[in-house]
Order: sequence, then structure tokens, then C-alpha cells
Amino acid sequence: MKNKKLCTAVLLAALSLGFMADVPSSEAMSRAEISQISVNKQGSNFKYWNKEAASYQALVSYVKDVTNTKSKNFIPVEDRIAVYDMDGTFICETAPYYFDGMLFIERAVNDKNYKASPADREFAKGLERFIRSKDAGDKLGSSAPHQAAVFEGMSYPEYTSYVRKFMETPVEGLTNLKWGEAFYLPMVETIQYLQNNGFQVYVVSGTERQLVRVLVCDALHIPENRIIGTDIEVKANHQGDKNGLDYAYKKGDSLVRGKFVIKNLQMNKVQSIVREIGKQPVLAFGNSSGDTSMLNYTVNDNKYKSAAFFLLCDDLQRELGDSKKAEKCKKLATENGWVSVSMRDDFKTIYGENVKRSAK
Repeated sequence: MKNKKLCTAVLLAALSLGFMADVPSSEAMSRAEISQISVNKQGSNFKYWNKEAASYQALVSYVKDVTNTKSKNFIPVEDRIAVYDMDGTFICETAPYYFDGMLFIERAVNDKNYKASPADREFAKGLERFIRSKDAGDKLGSSAPHQAAVFEGMSYPEYTSYVRKFMETPVEGLTNLKWGEAFYLPMVETIQYLQNNGFQVYVVSGTERQLVRVLVCDALHIPENRIIGTDIEVKANHQGDKNGLDYAYKKGDSLVRGKFVIKNLQMNKVQSIVREIGKQPVLAFGNSSGDTSMLNYTVNDNKYKSAAFFLLCDDLQRELGDSKKAEKCKKLATENGWVSVSMRDDFKTIYGENVKRSAK
């Protein structure tokens, strides 16, 4: 009996000290674990890519070439600019829809502490119908003004808290995965690999800028000033309807969210890169036609060797892929000279082995 009690005590102690850490968890990789993903300068410790994939070989070969001081294609550190789209490029956009769209529906339709305007609520319900049935009728247009409107007047700390709370919401169609953890692990590796090779990584997203900062910066070690996105007005809480030229920020003021300004897609992405970075990127990563301008701006008439990578949503087993869209995107990549990345063939995993497609 004494030996049995001793064995039990030893087992409990081992568990408390984490000696059973190799027992698989049923959850996805946490944000803290995602933030620990790192790839060395040599690129020898990628874990989540199939290393025989042409896209992987193209990226590693490119980085080795342009960071080699003896190469004719050497790029100085200050000009190593890489730009990434977010949704569908390194984070989920299909479970069942973009993060910002699902956040908007939560605010406009489901939040019992907030009453949306009739127009915003009607649009949110139409968007939800579209997501569920793909039938939007004739009324569905740009959601960006509505997404801004339902958070208008909210302070930045309040908005950050709201977004962080929603990040704890499980995605739909995939098991064991929350919105705040829904990063493509192989793409996280590319970001850390580039950063360790002296690249400045910018996120250039169609999602609203502050939302992207909350969702991305701490997990991927990207500074807030390297986030570019859809913009809204920034106002003082006592400013009212006064123009920014007619109002002076004063003691007692704080910042609140205002109205929609501009959607950061297509050519608007190029304009924002020129205004905010001031240099032509040498690497670009995207996944949809809305990234076309950004990718082509990167690879055309560049004084440095440059490249663009285009993710194909072709994985129907580990992700909620779309074969028809993937084929169209592959054709678009071929036409423009971008490197196609097959999520199905080039990634060893997407979210980790504990994340599966839900049973239909």
C-alpha cells in the first residue's frame, strides 16, 4: 500500500511539473505558442512546409540570394521590404467568412448591449444570409461603411477589448480553433524567417487597421506602425461634427472611432504603400484578385530582384477550400508571373494536427 501511494504521488508531481507535456492537446496552437515560432537565417528549421515544394524552394533560394553580400542581387537591409495581405494569406477567411465580417454581424445583430441603426442591422442580416446561403439578392454592397458605423464613437481601448473578446470565439467548420488562433502556421514561419533575415514585414490588409493591429501584432512580432489597412476617421471625443482643421485636441480629450474613410484594396493598396512606406517592396504575398495591384507593383520595374507569392485555397481536407476559386487564382498567378503556393500540396499542416474539418 505504501508503494502504491508513493507511485501515485510521483505521478501527480510529474504532471504538475509538466513532465507529461508530450501528451497531445485537443486544442489548436495558442497565440503564445504561435508567437514562439521562429525560423533561423539559414532557413534550415522550417517545420510546416513540404521542402520539395517549388514555392518553398523559390522563397528560400530568393532570400539566400538577396541577402548574400557577394551576390549581384544583394539587397541592402534598409530596402528589404516585404508586404503581406492578411485574410486568406496568413489567417483564416473561410470559417465561414472574414474575421471583420463576423465581428460586424456579432455587433449589429447579436450584441444585446448595442442597438444598431436599421440600415446597419439590415445590412448585417443580409451579409449573414449571404454567408449561409450565398444568395444576397440585389442589396449587398460594400460592408466597410457599415462595419465602421457600428463602432463609431467607441474609444480605442474599448474597441481593442471588444476585438480581443471576439477572438475567443470558435470558428465554424473547423474543430478546436478560435478566431485569435486561426493563423496558417507555414505562413507564420515565412514572416519570422524574413524578419530574421533583416526584412521589414508590413501587413497591407483590406481589414480595418486597428483590428489588424489587435489580431496580429503581438502574435507575429510586427510593430503597430507596420500595419496598413482600411481606414476610419480618428476623432477627439468632444470634437463633434467639427472638421479636424477647426478643432484642437485639448486636455480632457480622448480618441474615439469615426466614420469610414477608404477601403484598402486593389490600387488603394499601392497608394497606401507609397504614402506610408515610401519604398517599393521586393516581396509580396497575397491570395485574391484584390491583391493584384500590390503584387504587380512589387514585381514590375523594380530596381532589385523581386518576387510575389500567391496562395491557392485548394485544400478541402484540412481547410474550407474552394476548388473553383483556386483554379482561377492559379491562372491569375501564371498570367502575372507570381509563384503559386498550394495550401494542399505545399503545407505539411495548416493550423496544426489538432484542427480538423467539422463533420457535415
